[in-house]
Amino acid sequence: AAHGARKMEDYGRFLVLLASTLLAGFVSVILSLVWVFHYREGLSWDGSLGEFNWHPVLIITGFVFIQGIAIIVYRLPWTWKCSKLLMKFIHAGLNTIAMILAIVSMVAVFDFHNAKNIPNMYSLHSWIGLTAVIFYSLQLFLGFAVFLLPFAPVHLRVALMPIHVYSGLTIFATVIATALMGITEKLIFALKNPAYSASPPEATLVNCLGLLLVIFGTLILWMASRPHWKRPPAENANILRPIGATPEGTEVESTMTNSYADKSDLRSNTEAAKKQNIKFDDAGQRSTM
Repeated sequence: AAHGARKMEDYGRFLVLLASTLLAGFVSVILSLVWVFHYREGLSWDGSLGEFNWHPVLIITGFVFIQGIAIIVYRLPWTWKCSKLLMKFIHAGLNTIAMILAIVSMVAVFDFHNAKNIPNMYSLHSWIGLTAVIFYSLQLFLGFAVFLLPFAPVHLRVALMPIHVYSGLTIFATVIATALMGITEKLIFALKNPAYSASPPEATLVNCLGLLLVIFGTLILWMASRPHWKRPPAENANILRPIGATPEGTEVESTMTNSYADKSDLRSNTEAAKKQNIKFDDAGQRSTM
């Protein structure tokens, strides 16, 4: 009974965290729209400032908010009864949408710069931003090729999973850092009278938007890095497959890496078991994040 109560409490904590995360992300998107419609020239696609404005709106909507949701989609407990393959498609689909929005937002900036004869790719923001987009597309391509298509051998999936997880979280954190650089740069350029240093309402609004992006990123990274909120391996094996077909790769891998953790309750009184658990936590607990 105590274990059940603890599980419910943990589930409650997860839901509070999830709600806070969604709220922070949603309000970020709203603030980006308030910024461009109330303080800037709205949205357009004609080489004017309104075209540039697609950049912050689409980056925050796609590259920050949707990518963040894609990262934690395996963590939602009510999806644990769904097939792992379906969850992979949702994960890949959300990341693909984020990628498309990021690319459109980049096109908007280049198009705007070229229309106004502003040089491209001179700022640190642009260097790191373009790098993040390139690595993200690489991550997406490799994710599809290795984890979604049924050709990659299990040992390759096991080897690449920790790298996939680390790269995904690093790119996500880098995108948020780059967004902070971008909005700071925009405020310094755009606020002339009154200047940024005079703290006009627009400056306060956009500074708050930056804070929210940090909060959103922090919450996503926290949820993604808790091993006890990981999709349980027992559920992973429930994938529907034709009789006689070999189990789908990641299922095998996650069952392999986690079967030790499952038995750990029986042996947790021995030091050796504890050490082994730690080792498997590192290698396996996050293997299907």
